[in-house]
Amino acid sequence: MQKKRVVVTGIGVVSPIGNTVDEFWDNLVAGKSGAGPITYFDTEFFDTKFACQVKNFDPLNYMDRKLAQRVDPFTQFALASSEMAFKDSGIDMTKTDPYRVGVVFGSGIGGMWTYDREQRKLYDKQGNPDRISPFFIPMLIADIAAGRISMRFGLKGPNYATISACTTSAHSIADSVMLIQRGNADVMVTGGSEAVICPMGVGGFNAMKALSTRNDAPEKASRPFEKNRDGFVMGEGGATLVLEELEYAKKRGAKIYAEVAGIGLTADAHHITEPAPEGEGVREAMRIAIEDAGMKPEDIDCVNAHGTSTYYNDKNETAALKSVLGKHAYEIPVHSIKSMIGHLLGAAGAVESIASVLTIINGIVPPTINYETPDEGLDLNYVPNTAVKKEINTVLCDNSGFGGHNTALVFKRYSN
Repeated sequence: MQKKRVVVTGIGVVSPIGNTVDEFWDNLVAGKSGAGPITYFDTEFFDTKFACQVKNFDPLNYMDRKLAQRVDPFTQFALASSEMAFKDSGIDMTKTDPYRVGVVFGSGIGGMWTYDREQRKLYDKQGNPDRISPFFIPMLIADIAAGRISMRFGLKGPNYATISACTTSAHSIADSVMLIQRGNADVMVTGGSEAVICPMGVGGFNAMKALSTRNDAPEKASRPFEKNRDGFVMGEGGATLVLEELEYAKKRGAKIYAEVAGIGLTADAHHITEPAPEGEGVREAMRIAIEDAGMKPEDIDCVNAHGTSTYYNDKNETAALKSVLGKHAYEIPVHSIKSMIGHLLGAAGAVESIASVLTIINGIVPPTINYETPDEGLDLNYVPNTAVKKEINTVLCDNSGFGGHNTALVFKRYSN
């Protein structure tokens, strides 16, 4: 039986380099870094004192003050990006069956800012829980963003959150595609958000030795695939895509950005944080996604890489690409936008998917900035430092996460 085709009809982004899609894209192409000193809390005792914070974001542009005070920043980012994407899609809910529109929206960690603040109330009062907010749990839980999005737009179809570390929002997209393909929904609002640039978040990742400590030059700290990389740079934000079954989108005259042509999902079954040797798990996710798209490796025009700027990811991801694409891996651009926006953790897959779609639409591949010294064995075309104009019809976008989760998505130019 022929699978239903799924297309992208709306996009929205809140990111460290822009709070609109246009601003985000323009700064990506310009190679602008979103990194800088952390301003949210005193970093005196922290090994890492910088991150890619969202800037000039006002939640009151998207919700009233009462709601803004009752949701964690990760939910604020989710609601803002979804507001943009839903408006962009042009869907009119007065003419739409609400039970045919769903939401799958994830966060790798959820309301860590809320947890951080509320636990301080507990300990500041020597263990007295009386000051803990009654909204603590509803603000903390990772699924609340999906719930809030459905409430905002009156969406009554499938509704839940995915949680799989740094593959969270890619899994959200994959699940949404499958729900549409099997007929559970005509439209899905999907993506992810994250806001963990807080003392517990930065402190926790520092304890793992996962973050860059290039405190003297934050804007140069995220350097995927480069020899002198020393860890990832934490980012934050939210990204939302509206996906629709093709015939449904055409019937309502929707604007179509691109098609989600293939998905691949695997597990390493290897280690809690370190990728499988030679990138075995992500390699198989890529292979499955390309096969699911009905393509051959040489049909891929560009790779929007996970590219975290960590030693093991960049080494193993490069090996995986060579294994899957063969000599073709050397002939196409392989870039990482994390060099500019940092690692958005659970939101990474969604924001990188939107960048992939925009790459197809605009015929421009954003650069991997801070690329200075090649590393041994990492010898692909990482689009160093300057964007490249190039006709792109297909993009392979992959992500991996702690716990051994791997995803790959293939986006292609829409055509009848």
